[in-house]
This record gives sequence, structure tokens and C-alpha cells, in this order.
Amino acid sequence: MKEHITTFDEHLDARYGTIGTKERANFEIKAKAFAIGEIIRDARKEAHLTQEQLAERTGTKKSFISRIENGQSDIQLSTLYKLMEIGLGKRVTLTIG
Repeated sequence: MKEHITTFDEHLDARYGTIGTKERANFEIKAKAFAIGEIIRDARKEAHLTQEQLAERTGTKKSFISRIENGQSDIQLSTLYKLMEIGLGKRVTLTIG
């Protein structure tokens, strides 16, 4: 018999564990890395830059930009600032709530 899941939170609980578990934390970290990569990709495309051009502007490698955009690499805040502010001319603000 299938579980009856009615909300997205219930789905996440069933698949990745409840909030506060190691499994759920790992999922949340990967989801945020993916979202940051999407933001960087969108900003890069809006600036009409290739991954290689962004890498050159920021002193990184194209492969690193690719891994970040695909959510496959953790990114330090200093690197995020460098990519967005130096590489793409955007301003980064951080909110913790």
C-alpha cells in the first residue's frame, strides 16, 4: 500500500527524513547549492558571458564555473561574492532568518 502524502513537506519528510536529521540536512545543502548555481548561470547569461569569460574575469577555471552552475560544488561565500560582484557586476546581500 502506498503512503498517502498530501504536502510537499510530507514528501520531503518521507524521502529525506524530517528536519533536523542528517539526511534532511544533506538534502537541504544540495538543494541550496543547486539554487545558487542556477542564480549564477542566469546572471552570467544575462551578462552575455560564457563560462570561460566569467572564469577569466574571476581567476577561476571554466570547469569550476560549470560545477558550480550544476550544483556539484560547494561554494565559499568569498567565491560567491567574487563571481557575482567582480565577475558579473551584481550586488550580493545575505539574509539569515
